[in-house]
Amino acid sequence: MLKLSPEQRQLIEKIGIYHEQQGFPPVVGRIIGLLFVSEKPYLTFEEIIETLNISKSATSNALNLLLQMRHIEYTTFSGDRKRYFSALLDNWNQEVVNKMNSILAFSKLLRQANDLRGDANPDMNQKVLDRIEFMEFLSSQVPMLLEQWLKDRQK
Repeated sequence: MLKLSPEQRQLIEKIGIYHEQQGFPPVVGRIIGLLFVSEKPYLTFEEIIETLNISKSATSNALNLLLQMRHIEYTTFSGDRKRYFSALLDNWNQEVVNKMNSILAFSKLLRQANDLRGDANPDMNQKVLDRIEFMEFLSSQVPMLLEQWLKDRQK
């Protein structure tokens, strides 16, 4: 079991709550939190279970979901059968682009809803249209912002 400070444990719980509010099972967020606050670059399945005091089944399910979503990765070491898990930190910019694509896809669905609803509620139509237009604007700006940020970091 990892030795964590009360502040680290509290932050793990806050990260867990944040992810729970995003629709993830509680264990998923707590594992992400642990991987981010741990001083160790990799954690074993057993370390995660013992440190978070969660079941093998819940841990396995959460790790599989996180792997599938590309939020974490694992590595193995020669002569050791264990998998060592870590936060996947190299793909964050692709994750941002994916979220923007998701927002854009939802804005298209809202546009269809507005079209199907007709003109009976013009106030609602305008509010939905404002949301659609902002989501489309945001989606168009994020790739450029990301590119500019990456250029600025290289200076």
